[in-house]
Amino acid sequence: MAQPEFLLQPLTAAICIACYSASVAAQEQPSPTGYLAPIVVTAQRAGDAGGLIVHADPKQPIQPIPATDGADYLQSIMGFSAIKNGGTNGDVTFRGMFGSRIKILTDGTENLGACPNRMDAPTSYIQPESYDRITVIKGPQTVQYPHTGSAATVIFERQPERLSAEQPYRGQASVTVGSYGRIDHNVEAAVGDETKYLRFNAGRSESNSYEDGDGNKVPSAWKRWNADVALGWTPDENTLVELSGGKSDGEALYAGREMDGSQFARESLGLRFEKKNLTDVIKKVEGQINYSYNDHVMDNFRLRTAPMVHDMATDQMVPNPSEMRVTRRTLNSRLAMTMNWSGVELVTGVDAQQNKHGGDMTSPSMNIPFQSDMKFQSYGAFGELSYPLNEQHKIVTGTRIDQVKIDALKLNDDRSETLPSAFIRLEGQHPGHDAKSYIGLGYVERVPDYWELFSTAHGNSGMSKPAFNDLDTEKTLQLDMGYQHQHGAFSSWVSAYAGLINDYILMSYHDHPVAGMGGHSHGSRFSAGAKNVDATIAGAEAGVGYQLTDALQAELSAMYAWGENTTDHQALPQIAPLEGRFNLRYVRDQFTLGLLWRAVARQDRISLNQGNIVGYDMGESAGFTTLALNASYHLMKDVDLAVGVDNVLDKTYTEHLNRAGSSGFGFASREQFNNAGRNYWARISMKF
Repeated sequence: MAQPEFLLQPLTAAICIACYSASVAAQEQPSPTGYLAPIVVTAQRAGDAGGLIVHADPKQPIQPIPATDGADYLQSIMGFSAIKNGGTNGDVTFRGMFGSRIKILTDGTENLGACPNRMDAPTSYIQPESYDRITVIKGPQTVQYPHTGSAATVIFERQPERLSAEQPYRGQASVTVGSYGRIDHNVEAAVGDETKYLRFNAGRSESNSYEDGDGNKVPSAWKRWNADVALGWTPDENTLVELSGGKSDGEALYAGREMDGSQFARESLGLRFEKKNLTDVIKKVEGQINYSYNDHVMDNFRLRTAPMVHDMATDQMVPNPSEMRVTRRTLNSRLAMTMNWSGVELVTGVDAQQNKHGGDMTSPSMNIPFQSDMKFQSYGAFGELSYPLNEQHKIVTGTRIDQVKIDALKLNDDRSETLPSAFIRLEGQHPGHDAKSYIGLGYVERVPDYWELFSTAHGNSGMSKPAFNDLDTEKTLQLDMGYQHQHGAFSSWVSAYAGLINDYILMSYHDHPVAGMGGHSHGSRFSAGAKNVDATIAGAEAGVGYQLTDALQAELSAMYAWGENTTDHQALPQIAPLEGRFNLRYVRDQFTLGLLWRAVARQDRISLNQGNIVGYDMGESAGFTTLALNASYHLMKDVDLAVGVDNVLDKTYTEHLNRAGSSGFGFASREQFNNAGRNYWARISMKF
């Protein structure tokens, strides 16, 4: 097993020096009291609105091993799973829903991937530890963001800095090391005063390919880095103007794909303002404009050996390297106002998005120059009202309208849609029972996204008319409800949902002719076509906790999603099976010990060869269990250590949503690659 050159890494050395300096100082002064060890996150906590809105702190370590990207972190929240490609850049699912049904936002804006097969999903460009908070709004229960996600809205956000002459700087840094050569560095630093600040976030992560429980190597190595900077002006406590920019890149070897990602370049630029307390009624006016450019390259020769093909001219086997570059430019803008009078709060606003997609392809048999194939434009307006009925109950409701236009540029064809969405929700607080509840009904329409319109193999590939394959907009009507309760040492929570989806967009996989970006035919492959069906969905996430002693806590949580294609009378595909998690944690002032036991049932509700643009059901999957252990220790003031062992029993298993392994690595056509075997990790973090 390759090990990282730990002491040669500059950030590692800096943290070690800082820890040593703090240790010397600690020997000269009395030990500080009142500092608590960090908690390794293994369970979902109660959220806002009775549990409808879940918050997470991405700067805390999680188990399994601290996250490499946004999808990794979201899997620690009940309801989320991911379709795995290898070691990183999985594609997240929530309650069995996938893709643009989950709205992923970073600081209130959307950064879309470019790969026609979603090799670079939106979460691939997110380094969780560089954000301050993650917010998940379940179901269609907000209208404040463009073409709202029907399954969930996920917001990664950074808070404005609040510095002073007495405290003109702050920062934190961490280093994670683990099995299979894993090493991460993350640093965040800010300097300024009451009227201005400069913040810098940077991270670097890499790993070799892991081994499964049988000791077999699974191609899954990656390298990635990110750097973001923000310059803020805060002339008073009610005013903020912030200019931000960033870059990132990386590469990833994929066991589950015929190509690897050799470039994930991101450039972003943003400007936002916020003015609070303008009048007694107008509490806030905010606006922002954000630009992002993603330049993604996939190939079959930089990170692996190129496949061999027969050359008819020489009657010999020769390498057949191929490469595809795809780009996406996205411009988002938003203006909103928050008003409040007599406890009634109204948020209104307008927003817009424009994005453009293009790409090229090269191989020994073709050279297709860069071409733009899709242009997307949307304009929306919304209003969201919160009205208190009494001290215990309030109504939250909202509506929005989006006007969307999609241009298939190479075909000189376009499509326009008007998309309404709305919701109404009753929230309750029950002080006598120390409980909260909610029940809400939401409706949202979703236009087919880029992958459903342009990445499928027949009719709507953007190569020949009809450009859009007569796919109707997807219409979801969903009931969400939940309850959370605390009584002494006992706590519990549940979030449940049931929905009707008309014109659900379903992918079915068959052998199809392969069309290159120039319309040329290149044989056939097992690929997807899209169609509309009607569907019914239902499920829940739930948890109970008990404080066994002052130091010992136990938590049990579970999630289940169910879906039925009512048109064809069969299961909806690519839905993760029933899963339960048991957490046991021992907490003292300076240290914690934790156990996470994860049990996943077999999945026998499948729809063979159907799914989404990333994966499809290949067969029933077996159940499995895994055990993980963790510990944390507060070394000294502002310095913490967390360690863990994932898959303690070194089990060999695969997730239901794992992709089939690539034939180039010797996998059979429907053989899924396994997850990692036993994995050791340690994370040291410090604040300054």
